[in-house]
Amino acid sequence: MNHLFSEIRANMPDTGKVFLETQDGRQISYGDVLALSARYANALTDIGVSPGDRVAVQVEKTPEALMLYLATVRAGGIFLPLNTAYTPAEIDYFVTDAEPAVLVCDPAKADALAATAQKVGASLQTLDAAGEGSLRTLADGASSQFEDVAREDTDLAAILYTSGTTGRSKGAMLSHENLASNARTLVKYWQFTGDDVLLHALPIFHTHGLFVATNTLLFAGGSMLFLPKFDLDAVLKLLPKATSMMGVPTFYIRLLGSNAFTRDLVSHMRLFISGSAPLSAEVHKEFSERTGLAILERYGMTETNMNTSNPYDGERRAGTVGFPLPGVGLRIADPTTGRELPQGEVGVIEVKGPNVFQGYWRMPEKTAEEFRTDGYFVTGDMGRIDERGYVSIVGRSKDLIISGGFNVYPAEVEALLDEIPGVAESAVIGVPHPDFGEGVVAVVAARPGADLDAGGITVALSDKLARFKQPKEVHIVEALPRNTMGKIQKNALRETYKGDFG
Repeated sequence: MNHLFSEIRANMPDTGKVFLETQDGRQISYGDVLALSARYANALTDIGVSPGDRVAVQVEKTPEALMLYLATVRAGGIFLPLNTAYTPAEIDYFVTDAEPAVLVCDPAKADALAATAQKVGASLQTLDAAGEGSLRTLADGASSQFEDVAREDTDLAAILYTSGTTGRSKGAMLSHENLASNARTLVKYWQFTGDDVLLHALPIFHTHGLFVATNTLLFAGGSMLFLPKFDLDAVLKLLPKATSMMGVPTFYIRLLGSNAFTRDLVSHMRLFISGSAPLSAEVHKEFSERTGLAILERYGMTETNMNTSNPYDGERRAGTVGFPLPGVGLRIADPTTGRELPQGEVGVIEVKGPNVFQGYWRMPEKTAEEFRTDGYFVTGDMGRIDERGYVSIVGRSKDLIISGGFNVYPAEVEALLDEIPGVAESAVIGVPHPDFGEGVVAVVAARPGADLDAGGITVALSDKLARFKQPKEVHIVEALPRNTMGKIQKNALRETYKGDFG
């Protein structure tokens, strides 16, 4: 058996049913899913992908990219999606670390990534925003039949890179059962059926759009309206055809900013789900007043898929992420001792269950650090559980910034800032942003006599960091505030610059 895809296949409706419809009206049926994923699986094996090999992918969101994910799973490979905003320098790190057998990129980036692919012996293939490229050509010439490679529960299906606030990025290893168990649970908990039509405007290089949205719909046998990205006009146009939507808070903020987003427009909608970043109580309240529908907020991580969710039936409490999902153990612990804390106290959230990843790729010491001896994973998120059992996240350890649903780790940005001539030291913080939730702000202390300007600093970072990581504001100061222990006081900086974005 091929575990994850075998379950997808077992849940498939009639092969003639539409699985996916693009913005321009192109339709892909469930029969097409079987045939296209087989063609891509054959193409992968033809260029040397063996069971357990990594397939690294940095391409635009297309139906072909989704078929490539399924094909990798069918071929027994390990899918490694990479943010399309990453620079060639960033991609070089991931490829060097993961040593994929294949690197698939946009044709426009092929020259810049050729040396990276060659260094690890990866076959460099292309796929563009229209779903065309060298890999598409190979797939078009391949058979539409493929004998799936047998996989076990613990065999890896994907590696998703996440990052710590210090040190290098870590590859979270996700098994077939990690992904399948979560999809099974979410179908039931969120009551997805074959009648559902999900409006899919999320990226597919991230756990939210790739696993939560796509796997759940495949396990339910439903359909998707597949947008290349969130476009307000396109979403407003397609909402009447949808029954459900998954998004980040930014999506809902933008919808509420449109007069065309009315109660009548969404009166038929079954479910709006929000994740990847905290949803403010104000947005929750305004959405409910505008539409009569309560957004369902949930909590997940790259390493764990989904951990908690507000109830489908029952009160969806603003400012909370609901209850632990069935099969998921969750506790609040003292970050230092690991001792479980009484109800209502704030501590680190720890989780355990079939959804929790297998560890970090080639980092056994880091993996051991992040798990308690009884198997609970230490998330690093601080939270509490109230008297009714609802979980609230009250903060994030280590100053993680979440901007537009994407994680920004200050240490990575600070390291590059500190390399700029004239910079003595820097601090990167997140402050409230009306559109992105948090905006990245850099506070830079200049060396004596240095002639620094904010524009020059912005330019210096432009080709070294993905756009979402680049500071939206840069402040140059004489010195950064420190406490008596010499530690930079980021709380003070956040207070000082909290009004940067209005």
